[in-house]
Amino acid sequence: MSAVHEPQCADTFRPAPVTAWQLFRVWLGIGLQSFGGGTATLYLIRRTVVERHGWLTDEEFTRFWGICQIAPGINLLGQTILIGRKVGGVPGAMMALLGLLLPSAIITVLITAGYASVRDLPMMAQALHGVVPATVGLGLLLAYQMAAPPIAESRKEGRPGLIFSVALLLGSALLVGLVGAPIIGVLWGTGALSAVWAWQRARKTP
Repeated sequence: MSAVHEPQCADTFRPAPVTAWQLFRVWLGIGLQSFGGGTATLYLIRRTVVERHGWLTDEEFTRFWGICQIAPGINLLGQTILIGRKVGGVPGAMMALLGLLLPSAIITVLITAGYASVRDLPMMAQALHGVVPATVGLGLLLAYQMAAPPIAESRKEGRPGLIFSVALLLGSALLVGLVGAPIIGVLWGTGALSAVWAWQRARKTP
């Protein structure tokens, strides 16, 4: 009598590993669309890795972006490396970075070379004038999407946690916008305050 084998459900539904070549192709597509500055590129990255492929959760994406804020260098490159490293290891990080930079560098050179011949045309000035509101709109949408996870997490902690998060959000904006405080100081300061806040709450938790 032949043995009866259990169905391998876990193997059936196990997601396929992400290869470095796949990461290169995904980030190549992002690089080809990354017009409009850092905000537009970050929005594209988030939509691709969180919403389309599900490689990161909202919380992970926001956490990675927070790490990039307190580290020197270009934040978008740091975010790309962190995501590539998590999804595909060191080869994935290298291929993701190459995919992002390669089309951007080529397109920038071509646009810069061609802009000299059309920069004085009135139509070009109007076109550039219309790009700014669109970029600001993307920035507002991205700010909402990235602020939602920490706000939701703070809401779960109760009203004190929510008030504390909102105070950090508004306080950091006022310090930089009105007082002109150094950005690195604000970032490290809010990080330290959050750590102290979490430590105090842990002490009070039975």
